[in-house]
Amino acid sequence: MTCNVIDLFAGVGGMSLGFEMAGFNIILANEYDESIAQAYILNHPGTKMLISDIRSLPIKKTFSEYIGKIGVVIGGPPCQGFSQKGQRKTINDERNFLFKYFVNVVTFLHPPYFVMENVPNLLTAKNGYFKDEIIRLFEKRGYSLAMGILNASDYGVPQSRRRAVIIGKIGEKAPVLPTPLNYMVTVWDAISDLSFLNSGEGSEVLSYKNDPMSDYQKQMRKGSTTLYNHKATNHSALAIERLKIIPPNKGKEVLPKEHLTKSIYSGTWTRMVKNEISVTITTRFDTPSSGKFTHPYLNRAITVREAARIQSFPDSFRFTGNKGSQMKQVGNAVPPYLARAIALSIKENGKI
Repeated sequence: MTCNVIDLFAGVGGMSLGFEMAGFNIILANEYDESIAQAYILNHPGTKMLISDIRSLPIKKTFSEYIGKIGVVIGGPPCQGFSQKGQRKTINDERNFLFKYFVNVVTFLHPPYFVMENVPNLLTAKNGYFKDEIIRLFEKRGYSLAMGILNASDYGVPQSRRRAVIIGKIGEKAPVLPTPLNYMVTVWDAISDLSFLNSGEGSEVLSYKNDPMSDYQKQMRKGSTTLYNHKATNHSALAIERLKIIPPNKGKEVLPKEHLTKSIYSGTWTRMVKNEISVTITTRFDTPSSGKFTHPYLNRAITVREAARIQSFPDSFRFTGNKGSQMKQVGNAVPPYLARAIALSIKENGKI
């Protein structure tokens, strides 16, 4: 079987990296955001990147040269129409055009396998209506499916991140979803070796100051001699005053009334617990009011590199562009270790 992969809706390439870790070759990717695509190109120099709104890519012209050469098509197409809100209940909802594009590429290339990841709600909304429709849609094209909701924390990622995963295989029974590992990686396993920065300290390029303190940190530092993206947010004096009040393992419950804010986010002004896994990393992890993203001890939110460690990106993977773009790159990514587990299931099934 061919080990070549096409990654649609690639983002910075977390899914691509996981498949590369498992020995696959990513030959083509698509991302519409210029800044994020440039970061992908830097980290995946051997992959052809199409920087374009996928809706503007004619399928036949774009993918004809890859017919018969692709082992897996992967991607996470947005499916806004699958929301539980509203009355529409159909795969043909115009808000699901990007999902339909993914289906059409799979139909055109007819690869032996495909992988689609999405929000857990995809498999549960409307009493399984969308799940049943997806099964019907792909089975009509000759694919058998395995699907379920996976948590990245079960695959060596120090973070609770639940995603719906659908693996399709032409003809025979689809690969089983990856088996959870029998160990957990904690926040402290992930970030305790990184320089202890105060608010506003750090740089896009630093030297390591400490030796790795866990097996996970050794994995993250493999092949890396420079520490990138470890720069702390420059918080306001009020934010720092507020954070100083919060001891380890605590949050807003200890704040005096005058320091309470009206944030709608769960975990606002709460420290990460060093011996637990992290909550899901979002695109606003630089702000203590946006969730449980405050360092276990220091009076600041986590840095891009700390968030990347919690997402299982190795230190050799560099995030570029402005801070907002870097946070989107990290926060929207599929954790590479989760993607690797999925890729290995396919590899074992195909005896690659």
